[in-house]
Amino acid sequence: MSRHAAAIEALAVELGLECNPVVFETVPASFIMEIAVYGLPVRMRHWSYGLRYLRQMVMRHMGQSHIFEVMFPGDPCRAYLMDSNSEAENALVTAHVLGHADFARRNALFARFMDMAGGHIIEHSAARARRIERALLHHGQRKVEAVLDAALALETHIDIHAPLQRQRYPGATLPPHPEYDLLWFIAHYAPALQDWERDIFLAVREEAFYFYPVFACQIMNEGWASYWHARLLREAHFLPPGLYLEAIKAHSDVVRPSGAEGRAALQLSAYHLGFVMWEYLIERHGIAGARRICRDEDDFGFIRNHLDQPLADRLQLFVYEEEVDGAAYIGSRSLPEVREAILSPRYNYGAPCIAVREVDAGGGLKLMHDYRRDGRGLALPQAERVLGYIARVWQRPVTLQTSGERGVIHTLRAEPGPP
Repeated sequence: MSRHAAAIEALAVELGLECNPVVFETVPASFIMEIAVYGLPVRMRHWSYGLRYLRQMVMRHMGQSHIFEVMFPGDPCRAYLMDSNSEAENALVTAHVLGHADFARRNALFARFMDMAGGHIIEHSAARARRIERALLHHGQRKVEAVLDAALALETHIDIHAPLQRQRYPGATLPPHPEYDLLWFIAHYAPALQDWERDIFLAVREEAFYFYPVFACQIMNEGWASYWHARLLREAHFLPPGLYLEAIKAHSDVVRPSGAEGRAALQLSAYHLGFVMWEYLIERHGIAGARRICRDEDDFGFIRNHLDQPLADRLQLFVYEEEVDGAAYIGSRSLPEVREAILSPRYNYGAPCIAVREVDAGGGLKLMHDYRRDGRGLALPQAERVLGYIARVWQRPVTLQTSGERGVIHTLRAEPGPP
């Protein structure tokens, strides 16, 4: 921790930041890596996290990933800082975390989902992980992993408009309407699901509810935290000049665009875009107006309502297209197209719109892909693999109807099999 942390926190209060208490902890690089991969300090074990760990290691060694901290909103918030951070980096990180904590407390979407999922995600996740460890002892890795394969493959397939705690349908028709919360439906209606299996599906679903606002407000949240860490550092006159300069250099690295050396960036940095937008909005509307935007919007409203043409021109934003050989060229600078290009990967939690359409007379599960609603196709090999995972826990045939690029209807089918 920075020896200036207490003074930075006092300055944040003076500048009007409203944060739940923040618990800071310094941890080794290996632990930070595990948190970044698992998403939580203690979480259920699964082979997919090993693949993510290897990917994160490669990115780190290639210089494409440097993690200063990982922060979890809650009451209290918890922030884990890399033990190799310099004092200047920790001064920046302390200010950045306070910006995140202020955003999480102000933003309506965070508040709604925090009310449902609770402010103690780390403790809840650890308790769930212990229950799954007991299931491993009683039922064996093969059976438990089969359930985790299905649940984690569907972890973003929740209905964000429905409450976390839901009652079963009152009637006999399954479902009475297209049901997009696949985790909830399988947990409550799979014909032969045991209690420990149901617990896994509901655990994954609860964690998905906790993480949704982090996903849906990434640009706003990272930009807000970056604005406040820059401002807090700038107004922290108690920082020694050398430390301040080192911290501001770290700030420049955090908020720089993805391109370098004058090249156009084909990837968008949430830190850069969010930081520039908040500076622009605060200049136009003042800090009170910015705080209203912070309260009321998610990334969809933020981009559609506040990314205007002058700002898009200043940021040199464009939509690019790729040739078969990988060559890229600018396809459009149209503001509506730029906005939708930014937002389309974020639609529906980044997942295709899949709904339960029917449970047939034999208990078979029929799914449909609402391709008109989400405007994206399916990767068929991956979809077939996920159907296989679902069929193993549903223990009846599972079908999925989707459409190809030319409107040709495809029906995928998976039969139940042993885990």
